[in-house]
Amino acid sequence: MATEMTGPGTPSAGLSSIAQRVRRRGGAHVSGRKGPLDGVYLSQLVPTLLILVISVANMWVCSLALDNVSFPNHLVGIALGLAAAAVVWRYDYRALANMTTALFVLACVLMVLPRVPGLGVEGGYGMVGWVRIGPLSFQPSEPGKIVTIFLMASACAQYNGKIDDFRDYAKLCGTLLVPLLLILSLDLGTGLVVFVLGAAVIICSGAPRSWVLGTVALIVGAAAFVVIESSIEGIPHILQEYQLTRLTVFMNPTADASGDGYNLLQAMIAVGSGGLLGKGFGNASQALSGFLPMAGTDFIFATFAEQFGFVGSVVLLALYAWMILSTVLLAMRMESAFSKLVLVGCAAMWTFQVLESVGMCIGIMPITGIPLPFMTYGSSSMVVQLVAVGIVQSVWRHRQKAA
Repeated sequence: MATEMTGPGTPSAGLSSIAQRVRRRGGAHVSGRKGPLDGVYLSQLVPTLLILVISVANMWVCSLALDNVSFPNHLVGIALGLAAAAVVWRYDYRALANMTTALFVLACVLMVLPRVPGLGVEGGYGMVGWVRIGPLSFQPSEPGKIVTIFLMASACAQYNGKIDDFRDYAKLCGTLLVPLLLILSLDLGTGLVVFVLGAAVIICSGAPRSWVLGTVALIVGAAAFVVIESSIEGIPHILQEYQLTRLTVFMNPTADASGDGYNLLQAMIAVGSGGLLGKGFGNASQALSGFLPMAGTDFIFATFAEQFGFVGSVVLLALYAWMILSTVLLAMRMESAFSKLVLVGCAAMWTFQVLESVGMCIGIMPITGIPLPFMTYGSSSMVVQLVAVGIVQSVWRHRQKAA
């Protein structure tokens, strides 16, 4: 009877070792058996779901005290977002890798929709950034963030991690500039988010450091010019008065404590009054007693911090850090340039929104009205943020194909 050879030098042993390595990398995909959590990136999904649980509890408290917050609507936004995330998770995102032109047109269309007569409606401060179609109203700039992520990832991926020609770098900057200028004319806060995520994708696509630093210097100079120009009386202004005020009041809110600095001061008082452990669940007496405007939207972090204090705030920020870091680590594991850059765009969007939304509640960042992901009241933002989670999950689910 013949004996099967399985020594270290035999072909069977070599194939066996290869199979073991593949199983370790791919898990159930290789064996043919799929577990209930196959294709789910738990390292990113778990912190997201925990933040959603915190969001539900926090918004329930807000709905009891604030007339402009509806707890059922918040739940509907989460349900729609989770459903959309599930669809995106099943979809192979790589189909968008070579659709730069179509994505560019779609981004521009979304940014100009509020300007279409009969569609655009005014929001706070007279900002025309909303679109109403029948009973449905939404912010086109929110899905515009996701479209911009795919647009810039598609445009930048073709250089495979290294941009050698300055003309290519300028073309990428110009690709971002067009939708950016369109959204800045409507919503300064969302425009800043689009700029940051787009810039992060360009930087991570292999742009030389000297070109990036030169661009940053140019942007800083342009921003300074806009602020100075908007402060001069008697001439047409680039920024509206409320936009300029929101950008500058954080530097000295006490100069107009009863006017433009009032919101910021009340937010800082709410955060500070939470102390180490907070006043307790449902006891946001400062934020929810009429002292803090927009307690359920722009200053939602102040509402949470008053109830749960410094410790609760650290826990919430740690969950955000866990979610974002897991996305970055996944990007580092991907071999496909497009996959890496899509993940970079999502991580940059979340990072900037968290830093800005929290920072403006404690007086270290300008007041821009940027929503805190998964926490701020508003279905448009909630759905888009959960779609971004679905994108990360889709990258994980299709990671072997992408590689």
